[in-house]
Amino acid sequence: PGVRTSWGGRFESYLRNNVLATQRLLEAAKTASPHRFVHASSSSIYGQAERLPTPESALPRPFSPYGVTKLAAEHLCQLYHGNHGVPTAMLRYFSVYGPRQRPDMAFHRFCRAAIEGRPLSVFGAGDQIRDFTFVADVVNATRSAAQTPGAVGEVYNVGGGSQVALTHAIRLLEEFAGRPLTVEHAEAQPGDIRATGADISRARADLDYEPSVRFEDGLRAEFEWMLAGVRAVAET
Repeated sequence: PGVRTSWGGRFESYLRNNVLATQRLLEAAKTASPHRFVHASSSSIYGQAERLPTPESALPRPFSPYGVTKLAAEHLCQLYHGNHGVPTAMLRYFSVYGPRQRPDMAFHRFCRAAIEGRPLSVFGAGDQIRDFTFVADVVNATRSAAQTPGAVGEVYNVGGGSQVALTHAIRLLEEFAGRPLTVEHAEAQPGDIRATGADISRARADLDYEPSVRFEDGLRAEFEWMLAGVRAVAET
């Protein structure tokens, strides 16, 4: 996963893990029907979307090698469904966050830095806007896609229901930490996009999906999870 590390020599690993691995799993799924094949795709397939919120019908225009590989994996799911009847469903996740988030993700790094009193490193001006989606909502959407008969062969946006600027998230972290945070700005990275926003009307209709966790509550949950982990390490 990840946009920023998908350039250059690392692209080969993205091809292997996002495209080739998907093809091999789909080959195996040909003999495993009727078990559902749910593919974890990404909002990165849209690139610099011309319309926000973005519907699934928007023309995919990836802005990074990572997005290219995720879109290729979607196409594999579609052709295995069309040619071999593999019951696939594709979910385009929008900026998933929450407790147990990967260490390379922004909120994981921000929460740890805020707790440990270190500066936050932000790429660009920090005015990027994202449709952040809490992990529990992603789990619910994924389970529904695996079980709902009408989801076979379809693609769905899975978003958090609101668009949030990164600067707003940093202000919330200052409230949680109880002190101002120092922010260091680095150069904007290739592949980063201005804004994302998910039109989730299709998921609402077909999957009965509805985001249940407000961004403020979800970010606080991740901050408190990180705080508990840091304290546990300090006590050992």
